[in-house]
Amino acid sequence: MVVLISGTGSNMAALVDAAEDPAYGVDVVAVGSDRRGTRGVELAEKAGVPTFVVPFRDYSDRAEWDTAMADRISEYAPDLVVSAGFMRLLGPAVLGRHTAVNIHPALLPSFPGAHAVRDALAHGVRVTGTTIHFLDEGVDSGPIIDQVAVPVEDGDDESSLHERIKAVERRMLVDTVGRLAREGWTVDGRHVRFGRTEHSVTDATDTKEQR
Repeated sequence: MVVLISGTGSNMAALVDAAEDPAYGVDVVAVGSDRRGTRGVELAEKAGVPTFVVPFRDYSDRAEWDTAMADRISEYAPDLVVSAGFMRLLGPAVLGRHTAVNIHPALLPSFPGAHAVRDALAHGVRVTGTTIHFLDEGVDSGPIIDQVAVPVEDGDDESSLHERIKAVERRMLVDTVGRLAREGWTVDGRHVRFGRTEHSVTDATDTKEQR
């Protein structure tokens, strides 16, 4: 798989660590970023993982950037792309070629977008959490693979709540990506199930899919 990051890469590092065990069933073939000089890219390089950077500002528009990102990802021929703290929306060029999953710090479909933790607090919810889902061309709108709830505690601010969510999402991401690799999956409408079936497949948003 190829892992995409925009910052410190803590989730990426957890995946790279897990992939050191052959039984995990995953090979991280590259780490990509939309920003130069990130801590996450440095960590990947120290771990011996190939890296690439496709800065958004180097392209005239989103479509041109998306095509460039798709081309770089395709060089590694991944079976799966994992958006792990990647802060750009992937468009049709990437998603038309690659199956991708994303980790989001809320219980979708509640609180999509870049400010999920802040929005959950502002709404006054007592429980939020984290979601891993397949990516489509919407904003955090693809089929849900797994979710874990995180209680909102009295006195929580955005930072304290987000830190507790991060600890939960890291474990869920490592577990879920490993299961996808080892067991495959089927997507039926919006329902995702682990395990392969006899159905032929083409991409993650088809009515029936397996990997």
